[in-house]
Amino acid sequence: MKIVTICGAGIGSSGILKVNAERVLRKLDIDAEVVAADIASVKTVAADAQVILTSAEFVETIGRTFADVIVIENYFDTNELTEKLEAALG
Repeated sequence: MKIVTICGAGIGSSGILKVNAERVLRKLDIDAEVVAADIASVKTVAADAQVILTSAEFVETIGRTFADVIVIENYFDTNELTEKLEAALG
């Protein structure tokens, strides 16, 4: 499984979200590759992704995709990440 975290530059917010998603996935015992990327490369990087994690501001730019796009309000809230990933993957 591939999960892509998206932000504007692909470094800051998506990096934080990547680390926290990996922590949550370990707790849930779910094996997944998590990749941080910028919004400009989303079509390429997320072409084979099952899940895209991002903020509400990028949803429209992501556009049509086969991946589940999950909006994360607080990138530091592992409870929010846990709930939303369990709902999408469970």
